[in-house]
Amino acid sequence: MVKPRLGQHFLIDSSVAQREVTYAGITKNDIVLEIGPGKGIITCLLAKYAKQVIAIEIDKRLVEQLHSIVPTNVTLICQDALSVDFHSLPRFTKIVSNLPFEISSPIMFKFLQSDFSVAVLIFQKDFAERLVANPRTKEYSRLTVGVSYKACCRILETVPRDCFSPKPRVDSSIVEIIPHKKPRFTVDDEQFFFELTKQLFNHRRKKIRYTIRSLYGNIDQLPYLEKRVEELTPEQIGELSDQLLPYA
Repeated sequence: MVKPRLGQHFLIDSSVAQREVTYAGITKNDIVLEIGPGKGIITCLLAKYAKQVIAIEIDKRLVEQLHSIVPTNVTLICQDALSVDFHSLPRFTKIVSNLPFEISSPIMFKFLQSDFSVAVLIFQKDFAERLVANPRTKEYSRLTVGVSYKACCRILETVPRDCFSPKPRVDSSIVEIIPHKKPRFTVDDEQFFFELTKQLFNHRRKKIRYTIRSLYGNIDQLPYLEKRVEELTPEQIGELSDQLLPYA
């Protein structure tokens, strides 16, 4: 029985699962992290190619079922992935998952705090489009800026909703994420940069001047005050962050 509160939409198309694993280029040197293995369609494929698979599943009932089908090189962890300390796990090299929709954003930022070479992930299509969006589009968001600072993302293919059970309301996408060896651009204070980005996108239709005035007072000697945040590139938001920091 599916638990809707857990965002369970199980991948049932084996050809999609095979392509996702192939995109990741798994070898016998890889330790692969999988979040939300569900019924194991991706897990069992990963186990064929990888040295080890670490699969984290919150649903105890599914973990019991998986124990009977997965090979010995799969380590099953029955926990909420958001609460797991990834640094306590064996050092994984790649991430491959059909992610529960409800945790897409927080788990994405959690991944980017880890050290891995590539992630190949299935997201809802609208979420995937936000990851790769350009300024001046409705998809461009805080998520776009935060992720592009840490990694390069590209959509590999669209996955029709019929490939899942139960069938979700929207299609999905397979996304490749490759972390930058160091951030795409430098900022003086990362925490301040991320918080400013959040505040600006909370008021994305306002001119930047008015959002900053409400937070820090009237500061005129800053760039981009007459623009809206959705008009700025991630680098320009970083520049604004550095110049605002002394006033914060």
